Amino acid sequence: MTRAKPIYCLDFDGVIHSYLSGWKGADVIPDSATPGAIFHIVEAQSHFDVQIFSSRSHQKGAIAAMRAWLMTEYGKAYPEKTGREAADWVMGITFPKEKPPAMVSLDDRCLTFNGPETWPTMATLHNFKPWNRR
Repeated sequence: MTRAKPIYCLDFDGVIHSYLSGWKGADVIPDSATPGAIFHIVEAQSHFDVQIFSSRSHQKGAIAAMRAWLMTEYGKAYPEKTGREAADWVMGITFPKEKPPAMVSLDDRCLTFNGPETWPTMATLHNFKPWNRR
């Protein structure tokens, strides 16, 4: 019996998509991939069930736009691969519309909860900045 791979949940904007232009609409993805993102996802797929969960996921046209964008970015990262290989790669990624029960998540706008004795202060919360805004 084959065990299912654990879920690895990645945020899209600010993690995979560099998000330098900011929000332009659910189906508008103007910027390139964060350096190393595509290679990371390819490697992660051999260990995890990779799922991309974004605040844009539930909006009309968003998942199709993310899939198309990922195919383009895959082609840039692996120019020797065919369009069919890019499509197959993207089809191996799940795009849930609700937060999945992940073993681990990667997000640019979160803090790690380290137990009840370490709740963040309000100043920490107010002063939080994602990596690309520091």
